[in-house]
Amino acid sequence: MAHTEVLLVKPVEGLGGEGDQVKVRAGYARNFLLPRSVAVPVTKANRKQVEALKKRRGEREAQELNGAQDLAKKLEKTALAFAVTTGEGGKMFGAITSADLHEKLVAAGFTIDKKRIHLHTPVKTLGKHTVKVKLHADVSVELPFDVVSENPIEPSAEEKAEEERKNRKPEARR
Repeated sequence: MAHTEVLLVKPVEGLGGEGDQVKVRAGYARNFLLPRSVAVPVTKANRKQVEALKKRRGEREAQELNGAQDLAKKLEKTALAFAVTTGEGGKMFGAITSADLHEKLVAAGFTIDKKRIHLHTPVKTLGKHTVKVKLHADVSVELPFDVVSENPIEPSAEEKAEEERKNRKPEARR
């Protein structure tokens, strides 16, 4: 298989960042990277561009890191609460998902990509929970949130029967 070396002008997911010199299949370079102006062939003239691209990449990454750190400081001060409808015994109808968390954060004025919110499983219980928000490769925040019932919690039939047994007076022995 034929390979060729190209110089990336823009970051490519899974391949590299701007200014990187990578070796890819000739067809991938010819049919995808070069027509979209994502990469240029490696020549003596293009090698001079490497320094400018690396400098621009370093500045951009430093700016992204500073922005992520500022956003992390703001997120740490944020408290989220979800009011959910519950049924018998405080059992939730539905669940809190990362999409729900994203909506709350957007409503609070934050602009965060939904994919950055890492909630492993949907939350199906009342109480305090935390979710990891990965803002940058080096910056992540543990965001606490509460799930509370919007209606009073009624005990389930089993809990009512148990309570009645406890409250029953012992019968007098003959």
